[in-house]
Amino acid sequence: MYETVKASINLHAVLRNMEDLCQLDDASAEAVGDRYVSIRFSVPEIDRLVLTFRNQSCQAGRGDELPYNMNLRFSSPEHLNLMVEGVKNPIPTKGFRHIGFLKDTFTFLAGRLESYLKPDHEKAATDSEYLKRSTILTAYAALYAVPEIARYDETGRKLASKIEDGIINVTVDDDFGLHLIAEKGRLRTMKGRSANARTAMMFDTFETAFGLLNGKLDSYTCIGLGLLAIRGRVSMIDNFNKLLGMVPHYLS
Repeated sequence: MYETVKASINLHAVLRNMEDLCQLDDASAEAVGDRYVSIRFSVPEIDRLVLTFRNQSCQAGRGDELPYNMNLRFSSPEHLNLMVEGVKNPIPTKGFRHIGFLKDTFTFLAGRLESYLKPDHEKAATDSEYLKRSTILTAYAALYAVPEIARYDETGRKLASKIEDGIINVTVDDDFGLHLIAEKGRLRTMKGRSANARTAMMFDTFETAFGLLNGKLDSYTCIGLGLLAIRGRVSMIDNFNKLLGMVPHYLS
């Protein structure tokens, strides 16, 4: 199932991130311009992803019923993973007139996204805006990857089943937040912080979150130094952290 888990993460955590890239990165928004292209990614055994580019923005959607004007078919999850790695090309079955957008603009956006998800640490040390954007996009990728692991990975399903029903907030100071909804072993990631969370992980700064998400800091050190605070149901956080720790296995 490795290729399936990885493909579902590449679709619904990494490529989904183009929605936020276009909001955070001016160069990406300008590259989209006034075009209207809605691309569906069709991979066997995985929910469809539709990325709709319009008016300097991108909207990500999940499901079979969403409208699209270009379809990219993949013969297998591995085929999708190889495309993300730049080894193979998708198979267009609809929207051939948008091939230019795919080759030029989409490729540019993918490169911009990679520059944030695989950050330049020297640049991050001197450019606070770059560090903030990198941290936000990496947090989105990681937190949206967790439900995919909980759905498709055998160990992930067992860990998810141990998380009590409720909401986990993950926040950075007062500036940024995501929350994870657990319900009967199924997980969903949503933007923003929830007022009804049963537990929370709270980072003091983007620098701390950047260091932890990129493996430069560990959670125990952050807690000991008062850089990361945990509130509420510790057992929920414990199993969530184990799931989060599985993400690099698929996003290395």
